[in-house]
Amino acid sequence: MEYKDYYKILEVDKTASANDVKKAYRKLAVKYHPDKNPDNKVAEEKFKEIGEAYEVLKDPEKRKKYDQLGSNWRHFQQSGGHDSDFDWSRYASGQQGQGYSYYQGDPNDIFGNTDFSDFFETIFGGSSRATGGKRRHRTPAGQDLHADLHISLEDAFHGGPKTFSINSEKIRIKLKPGVNDGQTLRLKGKGASIVPNGPRGDLYLKIIINPHPLYQRKGNDLYHDLAVDIYTAILGGKATVRTLHGAVNITIPAGTANGKVLRIKSKGMPTGKTYGDLYLTINVQIPTQLSEEEQDLFKRLRDMQKQDTYVS
Repeated sequence: MEYKDYYKILEVDKTASANDVKKAYRKLAVKYHPDKNPDNKVAEEKFKEIGEAYEVLKDPEKRKKYDQLGSNWRHFQQSGGHDSDFDWSRYASGQQGQGYSYYQGDPNDIFGNTDFSDFFETIFGGSSRATGGKRRHRTPAGQDLHADLHISLEDAFHGGPKTFSINSEKIRIKLKPGVNDGQTLRLKGKGASIVPNGPRGDLYLKIIINPHPLYQRKGNDLYHDLAVDIYTAILGGKATVRTLHGAVNITIPAGTANGKVLRIKSKGMPTGKTYGDLYLTINVQIPTQLSEEEQDLFKRLRDMQKQDTYVS
């Protein structure tokens, strides 16, 4: 039986940080994942090894005790390198030999009731070699996946069914009306499996709402720039506003200044049984091409305004 070097399996140094271990695991797990290597037994075994190594090295306590127990492998080799030549019960029972320090306790307290390799079964007394008991197995839990789902503001407003693909699998979900940008949905059992035909983890789906050409969303309120001609801004009038609820007719008050904000209640995003508001920022349009007659009229208005100023 060969010594399993978990650091070598994950391609990291023994001084590697927890973050380095995590990055190495993710990189190798993607490379050897069964979905990317169908019917590849070598990749399958490599994937299992990677998972076993990460299970130990990701946890500071497990890693510390693995390093401690691993250092005693020399004593095993000195005994001839055969199971029958070495007293494994001393490791399982917690007895200590002169000049050596052994782990005292149940190895399952360290690693959980997990289906590890013969290497660990032998060292920790989890198999019939040390205790005469039955080897305990537990199918590895599935692997969680994370993905982004890009949707339009209209999709977020109306909600409803949405279909997308993850690793060539089509998944259909139902969005709640008013779903927020950055909101994460958990889809149970839609993640990946560690071993072929094993249980699957969960899929965590982050909602990304694409920028809209007309509206900005802040919470459940919507903001929109409304172009108004100078005549309506001065004299007042009607305007039709396109909203996510449909077309809405509003009144522009006389003397509306550029940049003035009008509020339309309950025309924003849905939140339960109510809605946010729609805020319209008035953008007064100044005519750039005027006929001579129009220019004369504006000059007369300007002169009249000056006369009113002098009188007051």
